[in-house]
Amino acid sequence: MSTIPLEYYLILSAVIFLTGAVGVLTRRNAIIIFMCIELMLNSVNLTLVGFSQHLGNLAGQIMVLMVMTVAAAEAAVGLAIVLSLFRNKETVYLDEVNLMKW
Repeated sequence: MSTIPLEYYLILSAVIFLTGAVGVLTRRNAIIIFMCIELMLNSVNLTLVGFSQHLGNLAGQIMVLMVMTVAAAEAAVGLAIVLSLFRNKETVYLDEVNLMKW
């Protein structure tokens, strides 16, 4: 029984992370930006699982559970912020929201 090499995990994780980073830097919609941040967190989870499997240690998989907990909290808080912005400004585009102006 052969296992998947660690390099494949790392290459796939890098591609997913770069896709999320490009999405964060180029998009203006707050919901899409939060989805790209979730994509970046999932690529880190993939890296942790890959190293955990490569080293034969469960510490990486336990860390993935903690990252998933933080990601769920971030999604809930982010959605609440987006809903609050939409109620006040009636838009989810971040370049149209000026909260620091009087």
